[in-house]
Amino acid sequence: MRIKEHPILSFERGRKVHFYFNGKKIYGYENESIAAALIANGITQLSKSLKYNRPRGFFCGIGKCASCRMRVDGVPNVRTCIERVREGMKVETQEPLAELPSKEFDDKGIDTLECDVLVIGGGPAGLCASLEAAKYGADVIIVDENLRLGGQFIKQTHKFFGSRHEMAGKRGIDIARELEKEIVENRRIRVFLKSSVFGYYESDHGHLFGMAQRLDDMSEKIYRVRCKSAVIASGASENFLVFPNNDLPGVYGAGGVQTLVNVYGVLPGKKVLMVGSGNVGLIVSYQLLQAGMEVKAVVEALPKIGGYFVHAAKLRRFGVPIYVSHTVKEVHGEDKVEGATIVKIDENWKEIPGTEKRIDCDIVCLAVGLSPSVRVVSLTGADIRYIPEAGGYVAIHDDCMETTKRGIFVAGDLSGIEEASIAMLEGKLAGLYSAKRAGKDVDEDKANEYRKRLEELRAGPFGERGRLAKEKIGRLWKECH
Repeated sequence: MRIKEHPILSFERGRKVHFYFNGKKIYGYENESIAAALIANGITQLSKSLKYNRPRGFFCGIGKCASCRMRVDGVPNVRTCIERVREGMKVETQEPLAELPSKEFDDKGIDTLECDVLVIGGGPAGLCASLEAAKYGADVIIVDENLRLGGQFIKQTHKFFGSRHEMAGKRGIDIARELEKEIVENRRIRVFLKSSVFGYYESDHGHLFGMAQRLDDMSEKIYRVRCKSAVIASGASENFLVFPNNDLPGVYGAGGVQTLVNVYGVLPGKKVLMVGSGNVGLIVSYQLLQAGMEVKAVVEALPKIGGYFVHAAKLRRFGVPIYVSHTVKEVHGEDKVEGATIVKIDENWKEIPGTEKRIDCDIVCLAVGLSPSVRVVSLTGADIRYIPEAGGYVAIHDDCMETTKRGIFVAGDLSGIEEASIAMLEGKLAGLYSAKRAGKDVDEDKANEYRKRLEELRAGPFGERGRLAKEKIGRLWKECH
């Protein structure tokens, strides 16, 4: 179902096009992803699990899980959440062990690109890093595997807290537009969308990365990218939760639901159970109410609400119950979510018999945290450690955002899960010092200003986790040197 009216958003869907799903002619819009168009047509099962052939549906919406892989125009394993619908396209469900492509592609050769700074990831941190590096005269290439720049900002309709220097008070969607406009107008910055970095290679002339860009005919163009330094801002992936039937179509990550609702204007269902009462869970719940969905309840395993009171108060004004010290016992349904049972837990995280409660829902939305996406940075040989306060494995880095691999920088959620303003500031720091590694003169006073603003943002109880993470990372950095 597509949203017709929204209090904040207007959806630029583009031209209506037809395409085929398992031989049946259906319709979508040229600015939609394949997965969004399928869900708008009531098709929720996109793939099957490898071992048990269980139905799988849309989950993350940003190409970081395997739930939406399908065969498109004869090519298997296409991540349909980040591939755009095209006229006449043939989309098919595939067997878990996919067959080879049924079409041959011409060898397009391998081209070489050169730049001062390569930025991997076009979200808040990556965009700020690119603009900062370009400000000091660096030639920059941005690589992002999604259909447009902006990362998480393109789906955020709420006004951000944080620093006015990082556009606090503006909606994420507006920040994304402003940053994208600056990027496009900057002649020192080249952008490669629908592109993924797949390898890092030692080079006598700086750093060498392998990059593949997806083309409209479903083939790929391969590039070597030589750079003097690199900023990796590859973001994070959504955490999962273990309970029976957690893989049914209708169990979504919070960011995946945001993508469908706020980017494509597609409602994945009617009645939602939100799992997690941090800021993400509370904010997404309110956004789903704005879009016309019914939030049946929010459940939180901790004994108190994790997010800001202002967000929880909005939900309570709508009559949404928030159950603390509760978790999901199981999800019901055969081929899709048809309900869920929640249960109260004690201080030892054990279920309390007799406290089960059935929730009537067709969507279970998981807002249970993020984990840094370290796959690309790990290719470089940078030292990776597990830091619980940072959200998982992160690259050890100094206060310039440089890793143990000289010339390789990190920023944003990849360096530790924190707020958007912090991601933007870390991006600026990484961009500044990556430009310096590339031989450019930079403003150290500006870098110190960024550090001071980061310190201010991490002050107080809500910044404590990030502050502790950076302290641990700092100690490990000193041990490495």
